[in-house]
Amino acid sequence: MRKIAWFVVIILLVTGTSFAADTLKVGFVDLVKALNESEAGKKAKADLEFLIKSKQVSIDEKGKAIEKGKNDLEKQASVLSQDARKSKEEELERLIREYQRLVSDSQGEVKKKESELTGEILKDIRAIIQKIGQDEAYTLILENAEGQILYSKKDIDLTDAVIKKHNETKVKAKK
Repeated sequence: MRKIAWFVVIILLVTGTSFAADTLKVGFVDLVKALNESEAGKKAKADLEFLIKSKQVSIDEKGKAIEKGKNDLEKQASVLSQDARKSKEEELERLIREYQRLVSDSQGEVKKKESELTGEILKDIRAIIQKIGQDEAYTLILENAEGQILYSKKDIDLTDAVIKKHNETKVKAKK
């Protein structure tokens, strides 16, 4: 990302004389803030948290079953026959494999759902940024990711305007 920012700065410096005649209008958007603070982003975040909690309940139940199996095996180890002990150890190993599979599957499902939910919102936000850029004659709109823009005037931050337009678009779509 830094390479892109430097590339843009170099391009602006090199071609600065040609822009001098035209008005150079630059803005930036914090996509993470726009995603997290838009109404659709808040709903997506709540949906993901609900999914994560439901998955966590299943994972916790499996974890408790494994702990109980380990404790039972330790307590009964001295009184169990060789075959019974082996059977309990195999059962415990099966539970651990199921637990690991459940954790892996849950992580994959959450990641896939997050991608589905945020991908659509980001697509809409990018379209809004394009429209703002065209309608308001911006020369360049940058993404302010992870503090890449070290200083800027507050009035070139378009994030709140993008969030507002995104929310308005979603309200109109529901009607």
